[in-house]
Amino acid sequence: MNINLPNFNVKNLVKEAGSTISRVVQLTEEKLGTTERTEYDLHFQNLAERADVTKTWTEKIVRDTESVLIPNPQNRVEDFIFEKIEKSKPKRLSNLEHLALDMIEAGGDFGQDLPYGQALIKVGQAEQKLGQCEHDFIATSGICFTQPLRKFLDGEMKTIGKERGILETKRLDLDACKNRVKKARSMLGQQSAERDLRVAQAEFDRQAEITKLLLDGISTSQASHLRHLHAFIQTQVRYYKQCGDVMEQLQRELAKMQHPKPRLRINSEDVDCGPPSSVSMHSCDSDSLGGIALDSDPDPDLDKSLTNLLEDFHIEFDTTAVSTVIFVTECSPINEDYMYGKQGLLKGLVPRAFVEMLDEEHDVTL
Repeated sequence: MNINLPNFNVKNLVKEAGSTISRVVQLTEEKLGTTERTEYDLHFQNLAERADVTKTWTEKIVRDTESVLIPNPQNRVEDFIFEKIEKSKPKRLSNLEHLALDMIEAGGDFGQDLPYGQALIKVGQAEQKLGQCEHDFIATSGICFTQPLRKFLDGEMKTIGKERGILETKRLDLDACKNRVKKARSMLGQQSAERDLRVAQAEFDRQAEITKLLLDGISTSQASHLRHLHAFIQTQVRYYKQCGDVMEQLQRELAKMQHPKPRLRINSEDVDCGPPSSVSMHSCDSDSLGGIALDSDPDPDLDKSLTNLLEDFHIEFDTTAVSTVIFVTECSPINEDYMYGKQGLLKGLVPRAFVEMLDEEHDVTL
């Protein structure tokens, strides 16, 4: 039975182990302050600091943007897992779409021919459109903004971090060689230490140049990030405009829907508050004249708060047997057919054709 074992170079293993030990010793002595260390030049330090700041803030921006696009952290974790295992993300309904489905279903149960049922269905359909706009916004934002930034973090920034780690290792080897040169006693040992120092210095310089080039490339990356940011803003503008268009269309459709007419109650009998000719005071006896009140809210175009009333009027229901006094005011905006009246706890619209002014102080007679 033949077993293929890997070929180990014992000499290289011993050399690598010795290098690791010397680095650990060097790092320990640096932390204890018992030895000197090679410092990077000021330009390199500035580049390294800028790289650290770029990495930190880019991570935060990506994380915050994803939180805005997908507020549910569980969904974000689920999407991340599916990306790692290279599986398609599950199709999920947004909160808007859940609301839309419930509204449409409720509108059907309440009655599609009734005003409230019709309105619920209309609103539910609009919420569905908003949900689809939201899906498109999330997908487009991911493509044009979060994915490029995350690719930068997973690619370029990881490469920079790796090369900086190698550079730090070369720096430890260089300082370890410098210490060996200082401690060398014999001529042979000093020559070997100086040779190792020259090799370590060359490797350190070469690695420093490679790392510096990568750090300089961050400026180019940020210019690219600026373009991605503009694309993200354009996506937001388009998304909010689509949402605004959907809601304006919904408002127009709701406005076209027929609202129920106000009802005029005369002695507990409801009649439509239509044109004045639909109610004739001459057909009412003296007892009915004192019982006029509006049972439901006026037309929305006439329904205004009493705080917006222009001024109070004093009107008198002048009949052969009974005189009833109520207060009325002009509707806001002024309506040609109705005035707003109040008598005790009763209030509502009063047909203008049934009243007449009594004097210049705005007293009127019904």
